[in-house]
Amino acid sequence: MKDIIEELERRREIARLGGGQARIEAQHKRGKLTARERVDLLLDEGSFEEFDMYVEHRSTDFGMEKTKIPGDGVVTGWGTINGRVVYLFAKDFTVFGGSLSETHAKKIMKVQDMALQNRAPIIGLFDAGGARIQEGVAALGGYGEVFLRNVLASGVIPQISVIMGPCAGGDVYSPAMTDFIFMVRDTSYMFVTGPDVVKTVTNETVTAEQLGGASIHTTKSSIADRGYDNDVEALLQMRRLMDFLPANNTSGVPVLPTQDSFDRPEPSLDTLIPDNPNKPYDIKELIHKVVDEADFFEIQEAYAKNIVVGFARMEGRTVGIVANQPMVLAGVLDSDASRKAARFVRFCDCFEIPIITFVDVPGFLPGTAQEYGGLIKHGAKLLFAYSEATVPKITLITRKAYGGAYDVMSSKHIRGDLNYAWPSAEIAVMGAKGAAEILYRAELGDPEKIKARIDEYQKRFANPFVAAERGYIDEVILPRNTRRRICRGLQMLRNKKAENPWKKHDNIPL
Repeated sequence: MKDIIEELERRREIARLGGGQARIEAQHKRGKLTARERVDLLLDEGSFEEFDMYVEHRSTDFGMEKTKIPGDGVVTGWGTINGRVVYLFAKDFTVFGGSLSETHAKKIMKVQDMALQNRAPIIGLFDAGGARIQEGVAALGGYGEVFLRNVLASGVIPQISVIMGPCAGGDVYSPAMTDFIFMVRDTSYMFVTGPDVVKTVTNETVTAEQLGGASIHTTKSSIADRGYDNDVEALLQMRRLMDFLPANNTSGVPVLPTQDSFDRPEPSLDTLIPDNPNKPYDIKELIHKVVDEADFFEIQEAYAKNIVVGFARMEGRTVGIVANQPMVLAGVLDSDASRKAARFVRFCDCFEIPIITFVDVPGFLPGTAQEYGGLIKHGAKLLFAYSEATVPKITLITRKAYGGAYDVMSSKHIRGDLNYAWPSAEIAVMGAKGAAEILYRAELGDPEKIKARIDEYQKRFANPFVAAERGYIDEVILPRNTRRRICRGLQMLRNKKAENPWKKHDNIPL
């Protein structure tokens, strides 16, 4: 028995070394952790249970039968994050560059199947050079099987991708179908075709960072939800994110203990809105002052900054926050902001996370660039997402809610459950100046008359009471009581059940 145990330990030691000490050191010189170091940092200490440590590829082409390394370039298994079960796979760049083979894919498929069957989140740590060329179509078939499982798990369990090195070719499509993608700045990149192919086909000269680095995908393409400075920060933030996410679509949101009283008043909110209606303020100040312990995990903070989305807690329970940001483009809705918010709203609805919406929106962004870029369809995505959502929805209008954007931002008309307004709210088809100039065009030559008409329109419609008279606003509340009103509303809505008509699936305007 002693000999067998020694043989087991020997095999384990070989498997844990991956591609060998020299390649591990090369990984460290690039500023990157190894796959196993990443797993150890992500999971609770001692909780990792590894699968398929001894699996090797079966390829015999191009001399591959002479090079076999246990694990075959990916570490798979399960563990816990703050006591909650998660499944994961971490690609090992020290073994064949982390490239995907038939057996490598089967290891990933196994944990995907287990995560789905056991209704627990799955996290993928990517650091790989794409498909293993020596295996040809067998590797491509493996990709297809992984992609299929991404689709089947979508909306059932949270799927998180963390890009911690190269992620190219077929490797990019699995993360693209997961719920969130995070990247590490300067050491990770994603693209379908690399700089060399781009140079050959289009004659463009571009670096890997310029083509698909974190700086591009967090600000321009919206592929990545956040970028982090190094592996350690990224993994610690993933632990924080997982505390906000439900295990699956039926488990309900996690509940964490909090010392923050649900009825805590916040007098400073009474003066948050500037006297000048054209002066901006930071909507994040409102978010931080209302949620539990000012703890807000923002998603896509560097993209479409005119809208803010992310996770927080109220009375210890996870909520999704969507808020117009007056500091950027006056909080106007454009194509990018609409898509960003629509995807977030749909994620929350998939996993029964209540949605709180803070509204200060002057309308949709005008101009040929927006219209040619499909603003109508992109704006409709947000409208569709809010209308479709059956989770508890609480809306607060802080200042402007103009035109169609008023309807889109979780209004009573698209099944908002509780719709509140501050006394500073202005709900109208458009701003007073624009409205007066249209209604009284004949008087445009007389500045005094037009000014009087603007004042008249302002007094009549630039307030929340016309909407409140019609029941479109449930209550006009004091800003200082915002947290209490939202918390009590969430308590009231906790057992909400709403169903949409049966359908195979909807047809959102993609």
